[in-house]
Amino acid sequence: MNLSFVRTPLRVAASCSLVALIAACGRQPEAAAPATPPPTELAALETPPPQYPLEAACNGNGGTSTLKVTVGTAGTPTEVTVLRGSGTPALDEAAVAAVKTWKFKPATRAGQPVPQTINVPVNFPTPQVRPDACLTLDENKSAQP
Repeated sequence: MNLSFVRTPLRVAASCSLVALIAACGRQPEAAAPATPPPTELAALETPPPQYPLEAACNGNGGTSTLKVTVGTAGTPTEVTVLRGSGTPALDEAAVAAVKTWKFKPATRAGQPVPQTINVPVNFPTPQVRPDACLTLDENKSAQP
């Protein structure tokens, strides 16, 4: 009995497997797609407090100015507006001036910095003790006609 027909399919299968194995050995493994970095949130780096306006301190004015702040991709405020005033324009102006100098680590999406808008409360606690400099301010006011 001739069994050569049985061996032929086995030879063909073995040859195909060997060819596939050799072909796979010569290929470089496919590089995995780079992972997209997770988003990061805005972070404050330098937030010096505002200068308390002397006249507001002397008048016993205090309050909270709530500002709408857009932080650009460079980490600096690009727009600062008063969302809710403190009731004293000088305090609101001092808050805006201070926040314009603040520094942030910008938010990121897909590894790239993006602008972000936040609301920032700036608190001016009412002075418990009237500053000594108020005496000079009082004298200047009384000397005016």
